[in-house]
Amino acid sequence: MTHPPSAVDLLVRHATLPDGRSEIDLLVQAGRIAAVGPALAAPEGVPQLDAQGFLLSPPFVDAHFHMDATLSYGLPRVNESGTLLEGIALWGELKPHLTQEAVVERALAYCDWAVARGLLAIRSHVDVCDARLLAVEALLHVKERVRPYLDLQLVAFPQDGVLRSPGALANLERALDLGVDVVGGIPHFERTMADGAESVRLLCEIAAARGLRVDMHCDETDDPLSRHVETLAFQAQRLGLHGRVNGSHLTSMHSMDNYYVSKLIPLMAEAGLSAVANPLINITIQGRHDTYPKRRGMTRVPELMAAGLTVAFGHDCVMDPWYSLGSADMLEVAQMGLHVAQMTSQAGMRACFDAVTVNPARILGLEGYGLAPGCRADFVLLQARSPAEAIRLRAARLAVVRGGRIVARGAPATVELALPGRPAGVDFTRQA
Repeated sequence: MTHPPSAVDLLVRHATLPDGRSEIDLLVQAGRIAAVGPALAAPEGVPQLDAQGFLLSPPFVDAHFHMDATLSYGLPRVNESGTLLEGIALWGELKPHLTQEAVVERALAYCDWAVARGLLAIRSHVDVCDARLLAVEALLHVKERVRPYLDLQLVAFPQDGVLRSPGALANLERALDLGVDVVGGIPHFERTMADGAESVRLLCEIAAARGLRVDMHCDETDDPLSRHVETLAFQAQRLGLHGRVNGSHLTSMHSMDNYYVSKLIPLMAEAGLSAVANPLINITIQGRHDTYPKRRGMTRVPELMAAGLTVAFGHDCVMDPWYSLGSADMLEVAQMGLHVAQMTSQAGMRACFDAVTVNPARILGLEGYGLAPGCRADFVLLQARSPAEAIRLRAARLAVVRGGRIVARGAPATVELALPGRPAGVDFTRQA
């Protein structure tokens, strides 16, 4: 993928917006949205894009990913069990054989996939337990390479435990010095619960001292007694980190006692925490020790949303040691999240669309995100008439726009039938 030229002007005609407004025009000038409304006047010479009534959405955002490992499936071997622990062991086998060139090549290929799917912002965790910081340097290079067409935010992630892995704390500080954006952690992987709590304290203090955000893999386990998110909420409150701290996975909440959760969620809301669930990965990795009934493992998404927390869905993995599937399609992620969380109400389905668009944008702190005047002219045209239909169809991306310039185009999804007495074409967007 080559860098697109500088931002341009564009007029989008006849769009449907996620809030339900239809026959809306959107005018872009110098890479920013200048006006939104019906039947806008067309400035002379401005190119036009006819949305034909389809859904115009702000771009997809992935708030939780591992780009240093992506597209490494089969290296040095396949995860035969498909489990979290074998994936961690496999990543440990792969790390000594990584090269910067290979990490860069795979990451750039994934960014191509992302742009083609309308995914224009990604928060990626990057392992800092390798003293070479090879993956950190590789992804910092990728971040600059893709900046014209994709926002890449990096999290310093001590995969093997910031206290458990020798030198990890110093490596994490070095990664932040190099320009990594966010402080990460994995308290449930430390040797003891006490060490896990201590790691949360240390890492939040580093973030507070540096003025950075925090995003921790927290309680990614079926153990209902893994309660590091409580500590994370306490430290966020103590250090004044409101609105800057995210807990990722939080799968232990799926197994917790309801009375305890009735205390925990208000504490999280009071501390201004956000949360990221990873439906595709949570549903496959959690509950592996269960026979029947099997726990789904995903955190309590509707309850967290009802309490006012910003909740997003992340893709987490694509073709890596932990997950052999995936395609950078955030609508696939939203579709799985909708089903696992049983969010099939009209409001619930819309909330699942928000969980891969506006909510993760808020968690990342993206400047100028949205479809209002003054926002950056980044958006995607979907072959659907509503957010729920986009999830149902995993809608084709008809056009992806960055800074007013079309950076990707897709063909409409069509099927030609040859059935006696029936029309030749199939319209999957047809309303009842």
